[in-house]
Amino acid sequence: MFGSRYLDYNAGAPARPEVVAVMAEALAEPGNPSSVHAAGRMARRRVEDARAAVAALVGARAENVIFTSGGTEANALALAGWGGRSLLISAIEHVSVGAQAGADIDPIPVDGDGLVDLGALEDRLRRADAPALVSVMLANNETGVVQPVAEVARLAHRHGARLHCDAAQGAGRLPVSMAELGIDLLTLSAHKMGGPSGVGALVLADFEPAPAPLLKGGGQERGRRAGTENISGIAGFGVAASLAKKDADDQITILRMRDMRDRLEEDALRRVPAAVVIGKGAPRLPNTSCLALPGVASQTQVMALDLAGVMVGAGAACSSGKMAASHVLAAMGLTPALAGSAIRVSLGWGSTGTDVEKFIEAWAELARRKGMDVHGAASAA
Repeated sequence: MFGSRYLDYNAGAPARPEVVAVMAEALAEPGNPSSVHAAGRMARRRVEDARAAVAALVGARAENVIFTSGGTEANALALAGWGGRSLLISAIEHVSVGAQAGADIDPIPVDGDGLVDLGALEDRLRRADAPALVSVMLANNETGVVQPVAEVARLAHRHGARLHCDAAQGAGRLPVSMAELGIDLLTLSAHKMGGPSGVGALVLADFEPAPAPLLKGGGQERGRRAGTENISGIAGFGVAASLAKKDADDQITILRMRDMRDRLEEDALRRVPAAVVIGKGAPRLPNTSCLALPGVASQTQVMALDLAGVMVGAGAACSSGKMAASHVLAAMGLTPALAGSAIRVSLGWGSTGTDVEKFIEAWAELARRKGMDVHGAASAA
């Protein structure tokens, strides 16, 4: 891809070939899903097949899937459409959650590994005006740290609150069951799992009332999100969800991904002893590594690696290319200097051992040029 090694799957996974194929088919077909003629029924079938596939990915009922323009809109629908009086979010949520919460909210703290403080959450729940909505993500986009969502849900429900979970990063990389985890509202984003950009979903558990719609007009999505459906995008989302579920349910696939990540981190620490793996002490996604190279700015690393033919990320890829200070790493208690030297390497369905080797060689060479102590060569894949 681009003649480079792409290791930024958490920002956006390359579209799978099967996704591209079904989207091309859907684009070539006429028909509005709201029309009753043959072309309209064909379009409706594509939408409903995708709805069933997305529901199956997270163990939900198809009628509880609301298609949106992406994870940001799904988060906004969950939070802005909530009719309760209190909103409690963790300090490491995606900016689209924080934006809905507002600047004056006091977020739930996390510990040094990036795990939400359950004691602090329970204290906030005791003091919250009912009914409350808690928003805690499944897995962090920057560190890969997986949150104790089932425990969060038990606390929330004990206090009569609902739980919203942004699962954009975790779905397809971990098995996800809304019922087993106790999630009431769940956010998904197609392009994180090899689907197209610009399509996502808010998935509901069986409760009433549903969030109030943000977009009003026609009766699409059972009146919960107006606007003609993005048929090709939704069709691609459905195929991506089916493939993601297979990956998440396949222990061999998960172990392969974890082995690549672990080898990457072992080689990074062996080659550059000053390096730091952030979040290493907590449960993490099998595909994500957050590495700090003290004294070398994140932006410098991303640019140097790009020139060497390796693409990685720094922080969240959601600010129009801007590389701002990470609120996630700050919440974990990292110093500004260490947080400012962190990059994220994220693997996915197309990643190989050669990609990992290429990254290690380029990263170690950058450290050497910056005057750091660098040892040996990378281990064989």
